[in-house]
Amino acid sequence: MSTTVGETGADYLALNAGWGALATGCLMASLLALATIAQVRAARCAPWLYWLTVVLVSIVGTQMTDALTDGLGVSLYLSSAMFGAALALVLLAWYRCERTLSIRTIVTRRRELFYWAAILCTFALGTAAGDLATEALGLGFRIGVLVFGMLIGATLLAWRCGANAVLAFWIAYILTRPLGAALGDWLTQAPAYGGLGLGAMLTSALFLALIGALVARAQLRLAPIAPSTIKECA
Repeated sequence: MSTTVGETGADYLALNAGWGALATGCLMASLLALATIAQVRAARCAPWLYWLTVVLVSIVGTQMTDALTDGLGVSLYLSSAMFGAALALVLLAWYRCERTLSIRTIVTRRRELFYWAAILCTFALGTAAGDLATEALGLGFRIGVLVFGMLIGATLLAWRCGANAVLAFWIAYILTRPLGAALGDWLTQAPAYGGLGLGAMLTSALFLALIGALVARAQLRLAPIAPSTIKECA
């Protein structure tokens, strides 16, 4: 849902609300910087802060892809390759420094910074790859949702059959990004373009309300002595 909000929320603020891409990008990047600093410096886990940061990362990641595609005319093929390479470099640097990519071991500030850098790359990559599959390759929004959903299911099956848990996690995590982008476009775009025509405002409000309800539940159930780790928040 946070990935879908990144797709629909960015479109709503930049287009429907009339803020424009530049103003929206600067505001969201500033809010993300503040949320990330607060999250990394937090002494213990706060689900509301963690998921606020995730939603802001999703919006900024979407805007990064849109800035390249719509603002600079970079093709979706190239932007997908660029963000894929950036993600690979972040994960490689993370592994070489820490010898692990497991989120269960994110208990230091440096590991958490690697984590957020990787997440930002996955959101940007997901937007580019989702648009590439549904638009440039002509799959359409519904087929795109189905294809990426099936790939996640296949990853789950592979893990159940003994595949490496950390590798399976990151594959599934990356695939949720183009899935959310395709789902966002399917819900918001007009029927003439293959969507359901719900609009960016309604879709964003609905998904934000669902995220808020789930996060509130997690916040209320969290033990007061829970440590500040990604594992506990996520």
